[in-house]
Formats: sequence, C-alpha cells, structure tokens
Amino acid sequence: MTGFARIGHGGASALAPANTIASFDAAKEIGVDVIEFDVRAFRGRLVLAHTILQAHRGGNLTLREALRHLSTRGFAGTEFHVDVKHTGCELALLDSLLHAGLLTRTVICSQVAGVLDCVRSVEPGARVGISVGGHVARASRRWRHWRTQVLGGIQAGRWNALMAQHRLIDRRLLDDVTARSGRVYAWTVNERRAITALRELGVHGVATADPRLFSAASEAVHAGKQPRVGADQSRALLGDERAVEVAPFFDPAV
Repeated sequence: MTGFARIGHGGASALAPANTIASFDAAKEIGVDVIEFDVRAFRGRLVLAHTILQAHRGGNLTLREALRHLSTRGFAGTEFHVDVKHTGCELALLDSLLHAGLLTRTVICSQVAGVLDCVRSVEPGARVGISVGGHVARASRRWRHWRTQVLGGIQAGRWNALMAQHRLIDRRLLDDVTARSGRVYAWTVNERRAITALRELGVHGVATADPRLFSAASEAVHAGKQPRVGADQSRALLGDERAVEVAPFFDPAV
C-alpha cells in the first residue's frame, strides 16, 4: 500500500468490541484502508483476542470465522495487519491466510521477533512488521537498544516495517527507517490532533480505535477549521468531538 494508510484498531474498537464482526463492519462503513486485529492460540484454536484474559472470557471469533467474513466482497481492497501475540501460531496462521486468499493483502506483525522469523522461513515473500511498544513492553522483550536493533533488522531485510507506539516516533526515526526502505506505522492514536501531526510528519499509516477521527482530521486540515467528529454520521456512536477525543480507550499493550 502506498501513501497514508487509515488503520482501524481491532476494527473500530471505540465503537464496537474489538476483534469482532461488528467492529470490522463499523470500520469499513466509516472508511479505512487497513483493519488490524489480534491473533493468539487458545484451547487448540486460533482466536481473535488481545489478551489471554479476553480469550478466557470466551465468545471470541476464530481466525477462520474472521477471515471468512473479511474475504467477502464488502472488504475488497481492504488490507490487514495481523498482530500475532506469541510463537506457535505461525503455520496455522499462514495456512488460513493462504486458504482465504488474503496473504498478499496482509502484514503480519508482532512484538515477538521469533514469530516474524518463523513466518519468513515458511513464506519468504510474506510482509512482516516488528512492533515496539512502551517502556514495559520493551523491557519484556529486552529491547535495550531498540532503535539500533530495529534499524538493523530493516536494513537486513528481516522486517519490512516498524509498528511503533506513537510516542516513540520522531523525524529522525522516520527518516532512518525510510532510508532503509522500511515503513513506519503508528499505534494507537485516539486524538485528532495527534493523527494530523503524525500524518504531516510523514508516517505511512496510523491506527486508531475511532476511524471517524481520520475524516475529522482531514477536514480540519483542508478547511482550516475544527469540525465535529461524527457530524456526518447517520448515528452518533460516541457523542460529540470532546467525548471521542478524551474517552479512555484502554489498550493493555500501550
């Protein structure tokens, strides 16, 4: 994908539960280029769940159910970022993506470098992105010199992209990754002003829980004013602009 990608986090997870059909449909209806969702193994199946606690709660989509829906005509042209939470999922994930005809439209990403190495060993042409989070997440992955490690991996062709917690992104990082033919995606950004700033900086895409913020940010730039989020929607899902921008979008990975 070229240009700036509008990425729906978990679909549209501010408007419907993340990683669900309802969330995917909401994101597509509003207008996104990419839908991001989480995959982990649970009781012998691959399911869509951000945390193991959510997997234990039950009621999760299986990966095959999700891909069956996302491969329908309504999602033609949509791309996907699949965030793999741990090792052991790679072969079944690749098999499912190939069976659904979606591998070429998917970037497989993970905070676990071993996941991406396994994916590449099986499918050398698969697109992969290393995900780097905040202090706690980096410490758990032993990212002591994470910039050097990420740039080295992209330079070597180990990874195609960096999926970075948005507070980590600055001009130098973006330039260094781009100079090595990599792409930079920011997550998870739930303020219109931050989306606008990152887009103007030149990131290749931004993930948000509320895709309505993309249109609001774009209108504000072109019209020189601050429009209300959701003003043109047929139904107000979260209320007015202020409610959307300051709502506590809980993301355990941030």
